[in-house]
Amino acid sequence: MSSLRLAPALLASVSLSACAGAPPDAAAPGSGPAAPTGEHAGHGEHAGHGEHAGHGEHAGHGAPDSHGGHRSADGAYVHDFSDAERWAKRFDDPARDVWQKPTEVITLMAITEGMKVADIGAGTGYFEPHLARAVGAKGTVFALDVEATLVDHMQKRMAREGLSQVKVAKIPYDSPELPDGALDRILIVDTWHHIGSREAYSAKLARALAPEGRLIVVDFTLEATDGPPREHRIPPEKVIAELAQGGLVGEIATETLPQQYVVLARRK
Repeated sequence: MSSLRLAPALLASVSLSACAGAPPDAAAPGSGPAAPTGEHAGHGEHAGHGEHAGHGEHAGHGAPDSHGGHRSADGAYVHDFSDAERWAKRFDDPARDVWQKPTEVITLMAITEGMKVADIGAGTGYFEPHLARAVGAKGTVFALDVEATLVDHMQKRMAREGLSQVKVAKIPYDSPELPDGALDRILIVDTWHHIGSREAYSAKLARALAPEGRLIVVDFTLEATDGPPREHRIPPEKVIAELAQGGLVGEIATETLPQQYVVLARRK
């Protein structure tokens, strides 16, 4: 098993053997430092407000755009998401359900009871109740984010809502820090464009997938009226090409999300 630096409680809950149907997220030995406070990934950060989290390193910042974000040297779109309570009001706004369609996304993931699922860039935990219901009491959901304040917010939320099968942990910007071959599904929502060095990150995701595992990337279309500035969006065809560089085969899913596309991927 590759070195895993997640919290002990999270480590203890990850089985070395692939469970029911295997999926996505990866884990090369975590070698990168934690992302500096204030620049982070968190899916849902765009929730109709054009504001965004960053999942990349911060060396070589570009000039801020009109939304206060910028492109880092490794290709990540960076934004400050350190004020968890402020962003929770946006990320978890019930109105988000209309365009995010979480039930449809969960259906596309084809999760069965008992699976191990990772949510990378989990933000304030918007998808966690949906994922917890899908995996059931015997399954596990790993809610991962690079922002310490969002992680703290999620930990309190999961305890308050009694979602004991959800394990929350902080990860570095350059690795999901998941064990090889351990995950059945990996979900990355509204976060792919915040990840730096995506081809290398894709390889880490591929290693974390069980043989039958699946990776699901959900992000904004170029035509969407919400989301990050258009120049920072990544079309699905490019996502598929980036995943291929890491050893994953992707395809565009058929869906009805009004603002977004869904890419489904598996190991080659």
